[in-house]
Amino acid sequence: MLPLSSSTGVWSDPITALFTSTSAVCVTGLSVVDVGKFYSIWGQIFLLLLFQIGGLGYMTATSILLILIGRKFSLRDKITLQQSLDTRGIRGGAQLVKSIIAVTMLLELTGAIALIPFFNQKMSFQESAWQAIFHSVSAFNNAGFSLFSDNLMSYANNAGVSIIIGLLIIFGGIGYQVILEGYLWLRTKFSRDREYISFSLTFCVATTTTLVLLVSGTLLIWFTEFSNKDTLGSMSFFDQFIAAWFQAVTSRTAGFNSIDNGKMTITGIFITIAYMFIGASPGGTGGGIKTTTARILSSCTGAALRGHDEVNLYELRVPNGLIIKSVGVAVGSLFTVICSTGILSLTEPKLSFINILFEATSAFATVGLSTGITSSLSSVGQLVIIATMYIGRVGVLLLMSAIFTDTRPSLIKYPQESMLVG
Repeated sequence: MLPLSSSTGVWSDPITALFTSTSAVCVTGLSVVDVGKFYSIWGQIFLLLLFQIGGLGYMTATSILLILIGRKFSLRDKITLQQSLDTRGIRGGAQLVKSIIAVTMLLELTGAIALIPFFNQKMSFQESAWQAIFHSVSAFNNAGFSLFSDNLMSYANNAGVSIIIGLLIIFGGIGYQVILEGYLWLRTKFSRDREYISFSLTFCVATTTTLVLLVSGTLLIWFTEFSNKDTLGSMSFFDQFIAAWFQAVTSRTAGFNSIDNGKMTITGIFITIAYMFIGASPGGTGGGIKTTTARILSSCTGAALRGHDEVNLYELRVPNGLIIKSVGVAVGSLFTVICSTGILSLTEPKLSFINILFEATSAFATVGLSTGITSSLSSVGQLVIIATMYIGRVGVLLLMSAIFTDTRPSLIKYPQESMLVG
């Protein structure tokens, strides 16, 4: 809200400041103002710091502070870090955090250096350097904030910008555990030490599901938009493919757009909603129900169709507790999106339902894509989106369990009985 952060040098509206800061910390990217014009350089720096902290996660950011002040990790710190990153074991907490910092800085710096030549074609070196740093950090953290008024639509025909930012989004959303496992595997391949690396189930599911979603998303978006003159129709085939791929990447919780989402076909908008709801992978900077949850639910469906009473993935049995958690995440997420959409339909009666559903799903999955209705939302509608972004980033199960769940173990076992379903 400070005049220092505003380009006009005056105090900004409290709800606007709350909306922007929530969107940044929750790495969403939705904004009711043009951040490139509304905020000064200091406001943009504060914004960058917020979505950098939000992308790292609360526990990782806290662990970084512990390392900086030289305090040792307590047992509680190690357990909390292990749970927040969804990793196995509690040993080497400080080393894990240092690895996360190294990966983050390496990829963000590489992305910024790679973007400077493309941005420098239209602006000075100093301005292009800041734009490159801002967009690289925003992309890796899946924040979706851009300092350009049209986001990245002016670079829709620039394959270099789309590929660099797209790769940053993928690496940021796939999860630190997957990146570190991949690094260890590559290190053993190119070293004399022929140590055998066994990939975790999380790595296998996250990588294969991400690949399937990217390929299918690219084909579906291209098929529904290639004849639409307002999106892909006016581009060459190569540019159409790159733009469709970028849309498939960014719809999985990144928030950048190289085409106008508001001018997509209804089918294209609905496909984007589905991909936003699935989101990124656990342990990453993205949101949604996560690729692992979607994969477990689809495997449950396959097991039910085949008459099996166990769910197996890569010759490993999925624990029943994990299946119950996945169902809870999916149902709780769907309930949150339905409630948010319903309330927004009441507070914003002039907006179309599909645009409201798109906005609510984008907020919950911390995507940041919009059909252009964010700035036209009422104050109540903005507060609804703020709450939806917060729930989506914290996690619906975590939030509900913190409020309602009695964590004391129960010794009561009830008798089992079957019933009709489906």
